[in-house]
Amino acid sequence: MDRGTRAKQFMPFDALKGFREAITEKERIIVPKRDLSEGQKEELERKLRQLKKKEIITVEYFNNSEYVQVTGVVTRIDEVSRTLDVVNTRIAFRDIFSLRCEIFQE
Repeated sequence: MDRGTRAKQFMPFDALKGFREAITEKERIIVPKRDLSEGQKEELERKLRQLKKKEIITVEYFNNSEYVQVTGVVTRIDEVSRTLDVVNTRIAFRDIFSLRCEIFQE
């Protein structure tokens, strides 16, 4: 028996295809989107106006029924489509909950 065939017999057996993914999805905690107060919205808009490309930033945003945090370099700020690109992640302004960066005076 060649090595490739022999190795296949020791691979994990998944009797129910997709079952593991379904269980993982079921365990995910779904949270409702939090509404920002008018003051928080104004503060967020002020920070977005201060932001420049190539700044390192941490963004907390709502994505797919959960809050996600990403840290990285700002690669694009699109005022027209109201999106922010952090490395390879495109985030709509309306989904942003908080921004943290050294340039903000807090």
